[in-house]
Amino acid sequence: MARYLLDHPETVAQKRVLDLGAGGGLVAIATMKAGAREATAIDVDPDAIAAIALNAEANAVTVAAVCGDPLDGPPPDVDLVLVGDLFYEAGLAARATAFLDRCRQAGIGALIGDPGRASLPRARLERLAEYRLADFGDVPDAAATASAVFAFV
Repeated sequence: MARYLLDHPETVAQKRVLDLGAGGGLVAIATMKAGAREATAIDVDPDAIAAIALNAEANAVTVAAVCGDPLDGPPPDVDLVLVGDLFYEAGLAARATAFLDRCRQAGIGALIGDPGRASLPRARLERLAEYRLADFGDVPDAAATASAVFAFV
């Protein structure tokens, strides 16, 4: 997702962006580097929130870091939601899909970066780009796997 946004800055230019399931904040940082107006990175892990703050500072960008789970709530006040690899478990995938449905109904765009997990809502996606990369936990020198960026439609 980060590579896609840096290659296609028009995707986030002057937009308010939410990085959902942000981990260390790489995608939120990339949005700011690509010209987003503001970025919020949200994750359920307090350690991720600390990492986001450190990583944003190291990259000389401002990212709001929030610890929480917005999936059962209303759509956020943003222009674009970016989701990285939240479809690894069926229950979480169902909640994420319902959240993205509410976002789309509110006029908020959504992009998903995913390596093709089983619970990915494929019928709802339009492939924008594909990348070859190592998956989380792969051993060094493991073969790269396909990962893609999708528009949620």
